[in-house]
Amino acid sequence: MLYSAKDYQRVRKEKEELDLGRSQFRRDFARLLHSPAFRRLQGKTQLFPGHESDFFRNRLTHSLEVAQIAKGLAQQINKRTPAFKRRSIDLDLVEFAGLAHDLGHPPFGHNGEHALDDCMKKYGGFEGNAQTLRILSRVEKKIQAAIGPSDDICGITPEGIDRRLGLNLTYRSLAAVLKYDNPIPLRRKKDTPLEKGYYESERELVEKIKAHVGVPTASTKFKTVECQIMDIADDIAYSTYDLEDAMKGGFSHPMQLLAKVGDESLLTKLHEKVAKEVPKVTPDEVFAALTDLFMLNGADTPALEQYTTSKMLASDAKMRSEFTSELIGRFMRGVSVTHGTGADIKFSKVEVAREIRIKIESLKHLNFLLMIMSPRLKVVEYRGYEVVKTIFETLDSEEGHLLLPDDLQVMFGRLTDTDSKKRLICDFVAGMTDRYAVEFYSRLRESGASIFKPI
Repeated sequence: MLYSAKDYQRVRKEKEELDLGRSQFRRDFARLLHSPAFRRLQGKTQLFPGHESDFFRNRLTHSLEVAQIAKGLAQQINKRTPAFKRRSIDLDLVEFAGLAHDLGHPPFGHNGEHALDDCMKKYGGFEGNAQTLRILSRVEKKIQAAIGPSDDICGITPEGIDRRLGLNLTYRSLAAVLKYDNPIPLRRKKDTPLEKGYYESERELVEKIKAHVGVPTASTKFKTVECQIMDIADDIAYSTYDLEDAMKGGFSHPMQLLAKVGDESLLTKLHEKVAKEVPKVTPDEVFAALTDLFMLNGADTPALEQYTTSKMLASDAKMRSEFTSELIGRFMRGVSVTHGTGADIKFSKVEVAREIRIKIESLKHLNFLLMIMSPRLKVVEYRGYEVVKTIFETLDSEEGHLLLPDDLQVMFGRLTDTDSKKRLICDFVAGMTDRYAVEFYSRLRESGASIFKPI
């Protein structure tokens, strides 16, 4: 059975008005769409800073594209796979997962993520996917557990009990964003790398999710079919549309990228990254995959003609659109499902054909090595790290919590342990948009805005 009654349950029971024709998953979708955390994604960087051009994607537009690709993949699986013709994957749930997948990203993307993780290493760490689960299940200010005085609107009781339930989503919706099935250690050494997973503060919730959704019998890995579809859709969108933004930004064009891959040192780095995702892939396979993607007129076409077409593609909006559209379609057609039986059908393995997976991973990591690691973006990276870390350390100083908004100051005062207080500060900083973080930083270190403008 793909969905059971327990999948639709919530931490706090609510009256479900199903007579209105809206399913529980559609209700979850609506709660996410109307949440402040979702709106703030418009102010968070995807690849290039949003103020540079109206064309470039931000975390919000990226999430919309991931949701559309994820929904398309689910439709494709429902149509092609006999097991899912009878028990269709819920499209609202898959679309929800796509919209929510980047909710936990802090300002300045991975640079802000590393800054917050460095600040939180001794208090449970920070990681974007873990933060997504926390925002949906705790940070968003919609539903609270019935603990404490009924007239007390604070999410923390006077006794220090956290009664916040975030959007109070169904357990199956929460499972759809649980990409990594392991808790992040509460205490880590200063030099340890960023670790993916969920926070110790959400361990009890994850146990409840598994108790309601179930666990796979044929595997030790908890990852629902909807979560897998979202994950693949993210890779497809990220690898393709970051390339389009890079071409629009004048960073490169296909033949220039292919020429750079001809550099042995770059190809070695690229192969190392792809090999982590595609076992036994060879450097020749990586180069061949990119050659197939970037040789726009075929391998037999004269070099000058290839170069001219490549330059034209990068500068012409229609050609760029056709190129990325063809890539998206090609990548999506390479996705299939090996379905489980009985209760394990909800953990069916979503797979990408090896040839297509090599192309997606090669393109994704090439974007990272040549765009994100470029000198122009490294300047932005350095600044973003410094801004986020400075804000956190200031708020974490002796009287720094007095800079928090009024409602968070009340919560901070009621919390009784250091870990929870640090996490509250971390939640606040992680929720900032890039522009708000810069403005907050300027108030701390520069002349700043008017004192009459609220924090």
